[in-house]
Amino acid sequence: MSKYQLGGSQTEYQAGSNDQVLLNKLAISNADEMDEAELVLLQKLYLYVLDQHLPMKALTLADIKHWHTLWLGNVYDWAGSERSVNMSKGDFSFAAAKTIPKLLQDFEAECLNVLTPCEGMAKESLVKAIAKVHIEFILIHPFREGNGRLSRLLADVMAVQAGFQPLDY
Repeated sequence: MSKYQLGGSQTEYQAGSNDQVLLNKLAISNADEMDEAELVLLQKLYLYVLDQHLPMKALTLADIKHWHTLWLGNVYDWAGSERSVNMSKGDFSFAAAKTIPKLLQDFEAECLNVLTPCEGMAKESLVKAIAKVHIEFILIHPFREGNGRLSRLLADVMAVQAGFQPLDY
């Protein structure tokens, strides 16, 4: 059984992976190897964003999609693109794929535009802002893979914008 129950046309798995690894450009069919590859690439993304290109402006959907593409673009053809399949984990269904464009538009207007940049934000206000952005982003679950990890990067960017260290997970 796969990590997520998917429907629609974007359900391709890597040959030889027993439906455990999504179709990828690296021809990786072992789930542990894919986890390691994604982790190494995520570490590079963190260095790029937090050390070299920290946005000290209101964050945008374009920023998030760009980060997703930088992170997974050499692995998956669909990196940086909104998912077009419905997903659930256990008994919980994430936002329906057809609603994602509108939900992301609202997320940008009501969360990112209002709660970022976090420069000068007091700790209590920052915690509330990060929690709201995190919850809304995860409920939308806009990408086929990597939403949780990308939401943690988003939280870390917000913390660093406010003058704090990245969060300790």
